[in-house]
Amino acid sequence: MKLDYGEMLRVALEEARRGLAEGGIPIGAALFDNKGNLLGRGHNRRIQENDPSVHGETDAFRKAGRQRTYADKIMVTTLAPCWYCSGLIKQFNIGTVIVGESVNFSGGIEWLRENGIKVIDMHSEECISLLADYIRGHPEIWNEDIGVE
Repeated sequence: MKLDYGEMLRVALEEARRGLAEGGIPIGAALFDNKGNLLGRGHNRRIQENDPSVHGETDAFRKAGRQRTYADKIMVTTLAPCWYCSGLIKQFNIGTVIVGESVNFSGGIEWLRENGIKVIDMHSEECISLLADYIRGHPEIWNEDIGVE
């Protein structure tokens, strides 16, 4: 069975749009099993919940609940994971990461690759433009999100 990464990315994009509609940063994520079944989905809710730890990947991970193993799981995210989320991926040995884009922010994808995680960058124009538009309109919030003063 061939997995449809584009369809999986669409779930993360829906989450990113949901976050934007809520007044937050448009970054979405979803966790799937190796058969393509959705386990959890989420989006960056740092602004909405006044909680700096609620990134898209952490939200999806939490909503997926406990799993016996993560080596066969697939994290799909609209943006390359930051160092915090890259740490989560490495800590739980999530086997594959599908990245919508790494143009606006490259995060820890090379580090993940160096540590044996399969990373596939989809170079999605939709993901690139969604976040680029947000960054242009809200540079101070974006800088806060990535830890830049």
